Amino acid sequence: MKADPQVQRRLLDLQAIDTNLAQLAHRRRSLPERAELEALARELSSLEDDRVRAQVAVDDLDRDIARMEKDVEQVRARKEKDQNRLAAGTGPARELEALQHELVSLNRRQGDLEDAELELMEQRETAQGVLDGVELRLAETREKRAATEQRRDEAMAEIAKEEEFKRGARQPLAADLPSDLVTLYEKIREDTGLGAALLTAGRCGGCRLELSGADLARIRKAAPDDVVRCEDCRRIMVRTNESGL
Repeated sequence: MKADPQVQRRLLDLQAIDTNLAQLAHRRRSLPERAELEALARELSSLEDDRVRAQVAVDDLDRDIARMEKDVEQVRARKEKDQNRLAAGTGPARELEALQHELVSLNRRQGDLEDAELELMEQRETAQGVLDGVELRLAETREKRAATEQRRDEAMAEIAKEEEFKRGARQPLAADLPSDLVTLYEKIREDTGLGAALLTAGRCGGCRLELSGADLARIRKAAPDDVVRCEDCRRIMVRTNESGL
């Protein structure tokens, strides 16, 4: 294949743009915000599990307290009924004595229930503190996620803007080059990531290997408009005064 030496040099401009585009694509894939968002997603999932467990603990204690309060109310009602009967003083003496014993028992029962209820309420206060702490961490982590998403979106928008600018410069450049040269360049770039490189001081700019004496002799004999390629990496080598020929 042949192409004017100046045209071959412009192929390096095309490669520079494609290298920039590849770097931008890598930058998009490796944005630190991506890894941070993945870590935040795992943290939020764990915190949500903690929140559910803490809420269940609070709900269970609320049910236990409600049941305990119901038992206390039943004892109070029974006490009030017995106290009213005792205050009325009607009935056999044995029955009134039994009521007095029952009131003593009910007072003891009420005290036990109220102590147990107080303990449950203390446990409930502790459980609510745990729940509040988890919900606070959830809110803070969600805020952090929102801020990270904003930074990611801003970075993505900046990358997209740069890509648009580079593609805008690439299109007329590629269109102005010979189609057969561009086709060869694109095939090599698709296979290796780099289609054309500068030959500098006898070294291929693609694979960074120093050319052998035979390769240098072959390239010296080539016409200026010959498109030469590296025997090792097969990339197009663009010759200039710095090629060491």
